[in-house]
Amino acid sequence: MKLISYNVNGIRAAINKGFVQWLKDENPDVIGLQEIKAQEKDVDASIFQDLGYHLYWYPAVKKGYSGVAIFSKVKPKSVKYGMGLDRYDDEGRMIQADFGDFSFISSYFPSGTTGDIRQKFKYGFLDDIFGYMQDMRRENQNLILSGDYNICHKAIDIHNPVANKNTSGFLPEERAWMDKFTESGFIDSFRHFNPDPHHYSWWSYRANSRAKNLGWRIDYHMATNELQNRLKSAVILPDVIHSDHCPIKLEIA
Repeated sequence: MKLISYNVNGIRAAINKGFVQWLKDENPDVIGLQEIKAQEKDVDASIFQDLGYHLYWYPAVKKGYSGVAIFSKVKPKSVKYGMGLDRYDDEGRMIQADFGDFSFISSYFPSGTTGDIRQKFKYGFLDDIFGYMQDMRRENQNLILSGDYNICHKAIDIHNPVANKNTSGFLPEERAWMDKFTESGFIDSFRHFNPDPHHYSWWSYRANSRAKNLGWRIDYHMATNELQNRLKSAVILPDVIHSDHCPIKLEIA
């Protein structure tokens, strides 16, 4: 089964840049999207349905902001919208699709780059999603939490760790949360297969950063330890350009 996570930074903008043809060619079984920035009615759903996808949208209340979605060729047995906390659900931060024996979650973690208020909000989200995922594991051990975490875990995941040590997304508190989360029983699937540096999933639009590969790895497929033997490959697709992020792909048995 081929799973993709992709922060499209506006699905309508991505469509205008060739997203639909790429999706047809890549042909994932399931794709989790973040930052869709659109309601379902804002997009011609038939362009995805014609490719064989069932569509599940969870936009933010605020128009043109945030939002997540899951498109799946396999119809889920159930779909859960949000995590039961209005402060996050109003921003369209999480959607979950339950399949035969595992659950796939598309999540868009808050960014703290706009200042102290949103950084505090981000820390609150990190605390709450940690507890939420631990509760989820008691119900279902086979979980994949995919999406834009807005955090680089380790120095290898960012092009200039020294210069960015006080930058939101690479703060000690955020990185410590990633330590805690992985130690609680989640596998960073990309690092499970790929120990090498210079692999990133987001690049600033400034200073020709993408062409120079001056990026950050902030998008993850995190799988519970119970799924380890089913992980087949995990790659980043940096040559796919519809967004300031690129897709990440996980294949499982």
